[in-house]
Amino acid sequence: MAPNRKKLLLIGRSGSGKSSMRSIIFSNYTAFDTHRLGATIDVEHSQLRFLGNVTLNLWDCGGQNSFIENYLTTQRDHIFKMVEVLIFVFDIGSKEVPKDMETFKRCLDNLQEFSPNSKVFVLLHKMDLVRLDRRGQVFNATMKTLHSHASEYQFKLKGFATSIWDESLYKAWSAIVGSLMSNMSSLQQELDKFAKMTAIQEIVMFERTTFLLVAHSSNSDEDLPQPDPKRFEKISNIIKSYRQSVSKLRTQLQSLSLVSGNCVAVIEPLTANTVVMAVLPKGSADTNMVIACIRSEKTKFEQLESKASEKIH
Repeated sequence: MAPNRKKLLLIGRSGSGKSSMRSIIFSNYTAFDTHRLGATIDVEHSQLRFLGNVTLNLWDCGGQNSFIENYLTTQRDHIFKMVEVLIFVFDIGSKEVPKDMETFKRCLDNLQEFSPNSKVFVLLHKMDLVRLDRRGQVFNATMKTLHSHASEYQFKLKGFATSIWDESLYKAWSAIVGSLMSNMSSLQQELDKFAKMTAIQEIVMFERTTFLLVAHSSNSDEDLPQPDPKRFEKISNIIKSYRQSVSKLRTQLQSLSLVSGNCVAVIEPLTANTVVMAVLPKGSADTNMVIACIRSEKTKFEQLESKASEKIH
């Protein structure tokens, strides 16, 4: 495998939602569109570009019992070799939890042998099927069991509760892809500088195709109410859905300004691979000036973006 390609292994039982989440994040499907997807047969390979210079080599592994057994035995050196990230998807409504746990542990066995430095993410999927007041309890109890299964290994598990029907997928996949961007400090520092030299209250950078979060910087007043901790993922979900609607009209979203009771939000392309959303207090600055400032930073951020992505090759 070429050194600039990062192998992501997506594994879980058949019907757990692996292909649906992949299609929503990387292929612009809506949650309603995913009913058209059939079962994955064996391994489906996808070469996905992220921030222009980064190639994610995503292996979506079919979850039928016969395929899983082959991955863990006769194909294990092929499947688990050179893995950067293992994404194990648990169907939270599964009727075969002990078997799912055993499969997870066997995956860790093979990962330890063939890719001991890989990262492990666990997505407890279809959380919408759990009653709202029980979701936290179910998530914590399941993760506790998973941690106990993984205790003999060196991997640090990172878990997320996800559903195709809300913004949770964007939070999980932003963290997954972000874990591969090991040197983004210069990009973050420049975003902090940009926020400080303007009247911007908060600026958020998204990858242009997937709308996954890349970085953000805030100048929020401590006296103001605390912002919604899920705001970035909600924005990703809303804007991507809006952009899909616009595309059906044979046009493309280029720039967008939104005005609310107490703030103005400007969404503007920054580089060829990123979009930024700048939030500023209503009446504090001319939005045209903010857009001009964003556009003036284009070359600088393109150079930093290129350097940041080169670091992971």
